[in-house]
Amino acid sequence: MVLLAHFIGALYGLLAVVFGAFGAHALKKTFSEEQLKSFETGVKYQMYHAIVLLMLGFNLNLTTSLEKYMIYCFIFGTFLFSFSIYGLVLSASKGKKLKFLGPITPLGGLLLVIGWSLLLYSFVQNIV
Repeated sequence: MVLLAHFIGALYGLLAVVFGAFGAHALKKTFSEEQLKSFETGVKYQMYHAIVLLMLGFNLNLTTSLEKYMIYCFIFGTFLFSFSIYGLVLSASKGKKLKFLGPITPLGGLLLVIGWSLLLYSFVQNIV
């Protein structure tokens, strides 16, 4: 599980840098200001959670069910949230918005909220 958190964290970090550079340079010509902001939001959240996955992988054993669910929430939540934004923005810029991706973004956000809630719960659990 630790290796998974490290691998996905590093992969998400790598892709966030690539997508960020791509958005800042190549897409600037084809995206509206609003589309660029949405794309940037996806990149930011992806990078934030890449760092979280790496930190958790280095600091937790990731052996309990709670820790495993937390990692899965961050992995799948980031994928659904950020990548659905990328798909929505890219498809809209081509004039063929993939509307089915719209409900996926908040589902990813919900998984991220659950992941953060589980992290908070694990801290509270260790205090008591």
